[in-house]
Amino acid sequence: MAHVYAGLGDDGRKIFLYAADRKTKVRQVLWGDWLSLDGEEPDGWLRIKWSPNSNPQILYVPKADTVATRPLEIVFLDVGQGDGAVLITPETGDKEGVIVVDAGEGDNMERFLNGRFKAYRGFSFDSAVITHPDSDHYRGFSAIFANPKIGFRRIWHNGLVERAVSGTWAKLGAFVKDPVDKLTYQTELAQTEAEVRAQIPDRKANAKYGYPSMMQAALDNPKVGEIGMLSTEHGQIENGRSYMPGYAPSDARGYTIEVLGPAVERDAAGKARLRRIGGSYGETKNGHSILLRLAYDRFTVFFGGDLNEPAERYLLTRYAGLPAFPAAGSADYRLMVGKVAQRFRSDVMKVCHHGAAKVTDAFLEAVNPACFIISSGDEEGHVHPRPDLLGRLGRAGRGASPVLLSTELQRSTREKADQALIDKVGKAVAQLAAAPSPALAETIKADLAKLSKTNVDVYGAIYLKTDGQRLITAFKIEASSPTDLWFYYEYVFTPGGELVLVT
Repeated sequence: MAHVYAGLGDDGRKIFLYAADRKTKVRQVLWGDWLSLDGEEPDGWLRIKWSPNSNPQILYVPKADTVATRPLEIVFLDVGQGDGAVLITPETGDKEGVIVVDAGEGDNMERFLNGRFKAYRGFSFDSAVITHPDSDHYRGFSAIFANPKIGFRRIWHNGLVERAVSGTWAKLGAFVKDPVDKLTYQTELAQTEAEVRAQIPDRKANAKYGYPSMMQAALDNPKVGEIGMLSTEHGQIENGRSYMPGYAPSDARGYTIEVLGPAVERDAAGKARLRRIGGSYGETKNGHSILLRLAYDRFTVFFGGDLNEPAERYLLTRYAGLPAFPAAGSADYRLMVGKVAQRFRSDVMKVCHHGAAKVTDAFLEAVNPACFIISSGDEEGHVHPRPDLLGRLGRAGRGASPVLLSTELQRSTREKADQALIDKVGKAVAQLAAAPSPALAETIKADLAKLSKTNVDVYGAIYLKTDGQRLITAFKIEASSPTDLWFYYEYVFTPGGELVLVT
């Protein structure tokens, strides 16, 4: 089917689809939205088949407001407490790549994939990235991997595969204290699919634990290809750097995805290992999150996983080549931040660990983004995002007014429940108690099902789109209408290389 894409208006001008009179705005469209063509009018307007499969109608758009190619898109999904993002490459057809980075804990990711891709391309995706074994990052993959209609060419994890046992450290297998540096290292990394299978061999035991059951579903899915570890040494190595396979400079896509963590170390015999970080199990598995940095022409985006303060200190000193973390404000401190910025500095940062406060100012200064994106949920006891962190982000961000976006804060919920329906159900229950009636019971059941539906009016998903020269971060507007659906910030670089916020 012939198609074009919605363009990006100059200086923040919004793009609309119009009725036949060319004056009545019917629907706002966002840069990159797919528009099915029905033909071109003599006056230069295009006829668009809108919603052809459900509520078909012919709408109109100026040809100048469309483009032939689409931008790269990243959707930071509102998964509640947790992380879940979908990267959609700018290629089309068989060359299009869909990468799912974490999937939250519930079914939001599965529902998004079904709604977004079912109609036009099916569910054969490029990659799934499980940044680390925390349930609010991986549990949403369980149903996705168990669905035989959904496939991934590759599944990547950070090498720390939790076994089907109770406890903490026992889940990760053998560890060794190095006789020279006196540090403790996890040494049983699952670098290959065969090693994953060897570490979770008991299907019955796997079913009792979250991570093993999720990974077992992936192993059982015939549409899943390679399963392996992704790290600074497990990737496509080019010029001494690790890239997600298929997204390295030599692949000539126009953009790259570099892997900046976990940082693998080698023992005296050359065996790969990951050091224990911060002394606790949670800090170690979080601190070795898969860290990705996407670079598309002039724009860069950093995915921070669940990094924490001790992990950031480790990475800062490692990338700067320093033996210890220097005192704040010292010459070595500034040198460290400058060196790390050469690898980590990004225009957009997916904030580490849902906006937890235990992060370092040095790491924020090294990344120095113009826009922060926080993925968090409100049904948790962690107080994410932390109010004190928000102030630190603003201070560490680039420019006079860094933008802070949060899936939780962008979400819109109804203030009150449906009181009339509640009253109706209450009266019906009283009637049913007085005189049993199967028909009334069914009515009550239907009304209760309606009351139990989500109270969310607008989910807080944050959309990032870029062609390498311009970039927008967008979210749906609360209580929106079809002609007022989106709010977005646009960024461009000046000829002198300065990043400027347009809207």
